[in-house]
Amino acid sequence: MAGAIPPERQNGQNHDAEGNAFSVLMSSCKENEAWKEASAAEDSSFRSTKANGGRRKAPFYKVLQGMPIAVDAFKYGKIPEVAAYFLTHAHSDHYTNLSSSWKHGPIYCSEGTANLIMHMLSVDKKWVYPLPMDTPTEIPNTNGVKVTLIEANHCPGSCLFFFEGRQTVNAGDSAFKSAYIGSERTFRYLHCGDFRASPQHVLHPAVKGKYIDHVYLDTTYLDPKYTFPPQALVISACANLAKRLAVDAPIHESSNAISSWFTSSSKGKGKAADKPTLFVVGTYSIGKERIVKAVARALGTKIFCDKRKADILRCQADTELHSMLTANPSDSVVHLLPLGMITGDKLKPYLARFSDRYSKIVGFRPTGWTYVQPSGTDQQPSVHAILTRTVQKTFNCEDLKPNGKSNSTVQMYSVPYSEHSSFYELTCFAMSLNWAKMIATVNVGSDRSRAKMSKWFDKWEAERKRRGTVEVVNHRHIEYW
Repeated sequence: MAGAIPPERQNGQNHDAEGNAFSVLMSSCKENEAWKEASAAEDSSFRSTKANGGRRKAPFYKVLQGMPIAVDAFKYGKIPEVAAYFLTHAHSDHYTNLSSSWKHGPIYCSEGTANLIMHMLSVDKKWVYPLPMDTPTEIPNTNGVKVTLIEANHCPGSCLFFFEGRQTVNAGDSAFKSAYIGSERTFRYLHCGDFRASPQHVLHPAVKGKYIDHVYLDTTYLDPKYTFPPQALVISACANLAKRLAVDAPIHESSNAISSWFTSSSKGKGKAADKPTLFVVGTYSIGKERIVKAVARALGTKIFCDKRKADILRCQADTELHSMLTANPSDSVVHLLPLGMITGDKLKPYLARFSDRYSKIVGFRPTGWTYVQPSGTDQQPSVHAILTRTVQKTFNCEDLKPNGKSNSTVQMYSVPYSEHSSFYELTCFAMSLNWAKMIATVNVGSDRSRAKMSKWFDKWEAERKRRGTVEVVNHRHIEYW
């Protein structure tokens, strides 16, 4: 296995409990108090008044400890002492309140995200500073802090931020201050934003083998019930299924639903029987494009979407995708639609619009929420069990089942595809890095939710201590465990 290093040491430094700044700052009751402070800052009853300065206070996890840097914190306006504002990706829950009126400081992000926020939000170009991927870059006015952008495996333009530098200022609104301001020690923070964890992240040259003080973790699916298949396998399954359906090749011999669909569809005669099948894929305003591309490649066709969506897609640094787009719906048997359109009552009238061109319609609805674990699955497994139980199953087109509401002309598939890490992937990620503190950034609104996640952080830490070293979890492919 790669990446083995003692959990307490990196580059000769001792990072025991007393030496870890976050442990000192947030241990025991102080951690609870910090979360209470954060919860108050996020109170939904907040009203802008002169007394509160017209702005919410930024919770501690939005501002890097000891550094004048905030991440995905635009809803808090001008944050005290913050000199650099970072944006992980262009999803609305991460750029909330960012608009053409932004004037509080430079915004650092990937080139793709920069293009998107200037296009969608009309953010003035003078505030937007796209940074190169995979290259350590010193951030101006941060006393020498460097950042490396790492592909997040989420939506286009999304990235992880790996920060390295000294603590020089207690920026932000939190009452909990660091005792390490002015010390010569280098602190390392990995901010994950939203991401789909993979071996590529822990093996990235910027991260591999380094001790990380804080990992700000996307905890969307930090629950054992969310262990869905790897992206690459699901994408391939969708492409193969589309290819077979396009020529009416049987997929599920035992499925009466799909067998009857093939049978009834092949009974047509004349022009109707010669019309191709239309494939539609649901996406967010930004995200899920990889399935669309794979299906279009498999069918050898262009991709149709409306002008608004096409303009957003062209903000992305994806020349292959750009070349596949068409403004003519008749030029393609693959259409890209909003995720909410992939329902029976909406696909039927959509097909009717093109009844002169297509005979049937197949809809793919990709979302991680569609995955259902087998009944009886252990919901409190040990870390060892998580890493060794049958999570490495294959996934192919036969695993995609037609929706029960499908009929002879409208066929729908719920696709277990997410651009957030599954529980299994989060565990592999956590076990493959040498970190001091995990900080949840999703589902942090209640004590109960935070406590459930903290139990897993503790389990991960206990298993690492039991093993004595940190090793990258064995993986089937560089893209997935």
